Amino acid sequence: MGTKLGVWNLNPKDSLTNSIMARTIKDYAIISLKGLGMGAADVVPGVSGGTIAFISGIYEELINSLKSFDLATVKLLFSDGLSVFWKKINGNFLAALFLGIAISILSLAKVIKYLLAEHPILIWSFFFGLIIASSLMISKQINKWDIKAIIGLLFGTALAYYVTIAAPAETSTELWFIFLSGMLAICAMILPGISGAFILLLLGKYEFIVNSLSEINIKVIVTFILGCGVGLISFSHVLGWLFKKFHNMTIAILTGFMIGSLNKVWPWKLTLTTRINSHGETIPVTQQSILPNDFAGESLILAAIGMAIVGFVLIYLLEKFSPDNTQTVA
Repeated sequence: MGTKLGVWNLNPKDSLTNSIMARTIKDYAIISLKGLGMGAADVVPGVSGGTIAFISGIYEELINSLKSFDLATVKLLFSDGLSVFWKKINGNFLAALFLGIAISILSLAKVIKYLLAEHPILIWSFFFGLIIASSLMISKQINKWDIKAIIGLLFGTALAYYVTIAAPAETSTELWFIFLSGMLAICAMILPGISGAFILLLLGKYEFIVNSLSEINIKVIVTFILGCGVGLISFSHVLGWLFKKFHNMTIAILTGFMIGSLNKVWPWKLTLTTRINSHGETIPVTQQSILPNDFAGESLILAAIGMAIVGFVLIYLLEKFSPDNTQTVA
């Protein structure tokens, strides 16, 4: 059903086909549930859907499936028919996953936003524990800690940390920039530790895209989706190549991304600047992580620690009981 964390194998390309043939409806339902988690994470600025994919054991298969989209595969559609094309792109997996993502964005994400508004410290604490455990699990995949891996870890940590403290910019609403925003946001969404929603926020396009969706602005929506599609397919090839040629360094950078992103999900924040959205609500723009203050209350601090432990243990159990069904990134 998934890939056990800590297992990377750059061997035969037939493993995806074997996995597909062995799957049942129940397996695809579980994949859709993982998509629900990815979608819920992607709409929250600061949490990455790529992180959820990584910790739920489907990251490698996702990258492999996206990598299968190329000119040769498109030609299969016309020469050998839809069934061959569908199998080549691992269509059942992608359909189940993106169905879950779509359902989540339209429904479950609202629940998470409500919880973040009503119980922010507890929810961010849960994410904090989850990401700490995830970074530890992912770091186990580094075969050898050498100078390149250490540099990659430091670079990834510094870059992700900078992203968490950068202030949103005023940018163009021209279609070319909407296309570029889609490319950059979707790339971030499949990178553990970097949130696509937060990238849109930095680009000054988060609210613009959300409003366009609610207003059914077809021109903007189609342009953004095209940018996402191009970014998703092209970046998956880049990631696949990096995994194959620079395995340890790539994993170290991804681990760094997750460590650096901890600043964004730290539960206690001091808001430095705000903005008013289209609904008249005050939205934090830049925030600074601080230690729990006096008015937090001892019970809330203990509850926050408890939620962080729950997140940590959840990832540990997911790793411990995840089926060892190795996929490939080749």
